[in-house]
Amino acid sequence: MSELRTRMIRDMTVRGFAPRTHKAYIAAVVKLAKHYRRSPDQLTNDEVQNYLAQLIQERKLSWSTCSQAANAFRFLYHVTLGHPRTDFHVPLPKQPQKLPEILSREEVWRLLTAPPQPRHRLVLMTVYAGGLRVSEAIALKVADLDTDRMTLRVTQGKGGKDRYVPLAARLLQELRAYWKTAPPGVWLFANRQGTRPIDITVAQKIYMLAKLRAGIVKQGGIHALRHAFATHLLEARTANLPTVQRLLGHRQLSTTMRYYHLSQTTIEGTHSPLDLPKPPGLE
Repeated sequence: MSELRTRMIRDMTVRGFAPRTHKAYIAAVVKLAKHYRRSPDQLTNDEVQNYLAQLIQERKLSWSTCSQAANAFRFLYHVTLGHPRTDFHVPLPKQPQKLPEILSREEVWRLLTAPPQPRHRLVLMTVYAGGLRVSEAIALKVADLDTDRMTLRVTQGKGGKDRYVPLAARLLQELRAYWKTAPPGVWLFANRQGTRPIDITVAQKIYMLAKLRAGIVKQGGIHALRHAFATHLLEARTANLPTVQRLLGHRQLSTTMRYYHLSQTTIEGTHSPLDLPKPPGLE
């Protein structure tokens, strides 16, 4: 299916899909072809729907995985192959998704100070200070820091959109101190060769080791720092819900609502939660 793969990648590229979406969609289509041992353009809609049902009922894959596969198939058949529109159905999960376990501010500070290497601490501080997705944090370039306006520019975040988030004064101070002994190159967090950013798995490992050192038992990976960013801003009443929505890069306000634990408050002047006073006992 090399020609079909090329056409599908071309169609995703012209529509601005992220590289991770390319990879996920192609992987889903390849698995479909292997299952039937036929090219996807030779399959019927019923065969595709039966395959999705098998993923859910027999293989017991998560709803999000099956939904992503369905999106990949819709794109392949409706866009790349130009077939009449058919909505491949993925039943909604029977149980509502659980809210993430939110780190307290005290836990975040313990976690940020846990890594013995300054560079590792900076990776975690950057994710928390800007409420960034890990993919956004590792893709940052030094040029994305605007120290005059105290902002960080997130380039091509989820959905292919750029946005700005606050640059925490405390983070900038820590970065400048680190750069005195390790001058930066192009990337904020480059690999050993300096040719590209560190891998997402490296950032996840840094977080998990820091969590272990800090004695934190709450579930979740490095994305927990993004959850904490949003929740702590709302709890401290330094930003209202629409502002947090913009900072997180959410398309829908309903996505941000799960962080809304306090009554809505409109207060001018938004800052990173990293610049809030340290929790008692950590001053």
